[in-house]
Amino acid sequence: MISCSEAIRQLWEYVDGTVSEEDRALIDEHLSRCRRCCGELEFAHELRGFLRTGARDALPDDVLRRLNETLERLEG
Repeated sequence: MISCSEAIRQLWEYVDGTVSEEDRALIDEHLSRCRRCCGELEFAHELRGFLRTGARDALPDDVLRRLNETLERLEG
């Protein structure tokens, strides 16, 4: 099984459907056992939907906070 950091590192590619079949299977396995990363996946889907609608409104504070946290993790 892959680590949380590896699953998160590949999260956007996973959401985009651009990871290899092997990586997708590893991420799927991880997500089946890791509640925290499932939350990150849910957030990615929510953010993607928000951006798809044109982001007409300001980002809610909790979404902005989670986005900043995710970006910080990706930088580190």
